[in-house]
Amino acid sequence: MKKLNVTWDKVRDSTGYLFSFAKSLSAALKASPYSELAEDIVATSGFAFRMWVSSDLCPSATSIWNFEDQKKWVESGGLTCDYVGRYWGQENIEVEKRLQAIKIIQSSIDRGIPAVSWDIGICEWGLITGYDDEAQIFDTLPINAKKADPHTSDYITAPMPFDVLGRREVPVLSVLTITGRSDKPRQDILKDTLKLAVSHLRGEEWCENAKGLTAYPALIRHFKENPETAASWNAEYFLGTYAALKEYAARYFEKEGLSSLARLYQTIYGVWLEAFQIKTSSDASAEPVRKKISALLGSAYDTESEALRLMENMI
Repeated sequence: MKKLNVTWDKVRDSTGYLFSFAKSLSAALKASPYSELAEDIVATSGFAFRMWVSSDLCPSATSIWNFEDQKKWVESGGLTCDYVGRYWGQENIEVEKRLQAIKIIQSSIDRGIPAVSWDIGICEWGLITGYDDEAQIFDTLPINAKKADPHTSDYITAPMPFDVLGRREVPVLSVLTITGRSDKPRQDILKDTLKLAVSHLRGEEWCENAKGLTAYPALIRHFKENPETAASWNAEYFLGTYAALKEYAARYFEKEGLSSLARLYQTIYGVWLEAFQIKTSSDASAEPVRKKISALLGSAYDTESEALRLMENMI
């Protein structure tokens, strides 16, 4: 068994709900020779700016986007990648694509970098951290993995047969591996990050649900109109997921010296975080609590709309 020692502990996650693709990608990079990009990539791939909200507030809304775009989005941040995907209606190429995915996973682990994969333990993104060719078994680190001992950084990993890859609860295949770092200039990475952010916030990226800035009124509606949904774990998931992502946007712009955008996104992050903390510490079915959360999200919407206008003027 070739097995990498990978941990979630080193990934910045202010709420515990950081979007699983972004968290997996950052963790993979922290275990790689390109660890200096592990935080930037959450912003430079555009994920710090992405929001999706479904009409029933199902958490799966955060994973309904064009998986095929992840290679170009991650490479936009200055990396090179391999990617293999197989989706609905492509059962005729299932075996072929699975064998291709196994190959790039093994190559990545041989280079010392875990692979980012869809649905390895739950219907979220996680990491494939090892493999045993003889037993035809992967070692996986699901996003919800528990620690073997709370006093260490060691997580309990889980075995998964090779032939189960892409055939679990949501039977699609999506595997991304990091192969290297490109020579893309830092200024070009920043310019393309702004373009990705603007494109998503304008609603130009494909998704079946409310996306970009339109995600705000969709989420606010749940808090205004449905006490039961507002009090649900689902509402906590959305608030925690997007709050954690906004911090990455603020930190990236601060690092790049864009002080106005950094201040705006620090404000946006703070408001989302406050809404999340209220939700987790109060009865969100109560009208005063729902009004407070709705008002906070409305404030974040106004501030991120201002950030969008600023970014549009910069590209």
